[in-house]
Amino acid sequence: MQSIHAISADMRRIGLGTVQFGLDYGISNAEGKTSKEAAAFIVREAAAMGICTLDTAAEYGDSEAVLGEILPPAHEYNIVTKTIQFNKAQTGPDDAKALELSFRESLRRLRQNRVYALLVHNADDLLADSDDRVSKIGASVYTAAQIDAILERYEIDIIQIPLNVFDQRLIGSGHLKKLKARGVEIHARSIFLQGLLLMSPDELPAALAPARERLREWRTAMEAKNLSPLPAALDFVLSRSEVNRAVVGICTVDQLMQLASAVESRSTIPSIDWSQFAVDDETILNPAMWPKET
Repeated sequence: MQSIHAISADMRRIGLGTVQFGLDYGISNAEGKTSKEAAAFIVREAAAMGICTLDTAAEYGDSEAVLGEILPPAHEYNIVTKTIQFNKAQTGPDDAKALELSFRESLRRLRQNRVYALLVHNADDLLADSDDRVSKIGASVYTAAQIDAILERYEIDIIQIPLNVFDQRLIGSGHLKKLKARGVEIHARSIFLQGLLLMSPDELPAALAPARERLREWRTAMEAKNLSPLPAALDFVLSRSEVNRAVVGICTVDQLMQLASAVESRSTIPSIDWSQFAVDDETILNPAMWPKET
């Protein structure tokens, strides 16, 4: 493989999502799980481009273990990982201990003594006290109500939220500004909605038919401005000054090159009223609610 030579200041606002290193993930992912060789090359070249954040999780298959094998000892990445999700119907007073054990296992798989940030999936799972193995403690959330519940009880350092040109709920509700005012570091995920925003409307499976017309409107509007979906969807997120990192899942080296090109092209994107593309239908916005046959 040849080296990729593309460096941009904006690339430091990109977080490299690694779920595809451990799982066959994403509605538009035709490549399947990324090979270890390709993952190693992607990680190395992403660092050369200026990307300094890696996003993983205990539940991303063997993503943590793959990173543990391919990361060099002297890497400069900030690693963000997430704990397992507890079933509250089955857990009890030992939740904190289980959380601690889960984190220890993540460190073991990653072959790291510490990580930049640890995110939990449930506010009740938040660690009471941090330690020198974690720089920042926070949560991975899905809704405004979860954000409110967390901020009422905890002073978190970092949060991961869903945000894309269809899913603008946290902008409209004021929570993006609220988090920034509290000094919380904001990482945006699902910026391509698992790749749905990059697909042709005719490629959508029948089970996602409700999203087809909105996707067609989005694609038609971008074509009228001579824009392809990837740089447009990326620009929507990076144009939000509140967002510290935009987490992008990468499956292949070619996708990394496309990402670099999209970042470099941001200066040519005209001003757009993104609010016109906002969707309120959670069956479109939340992949967990998508029919299984998709």
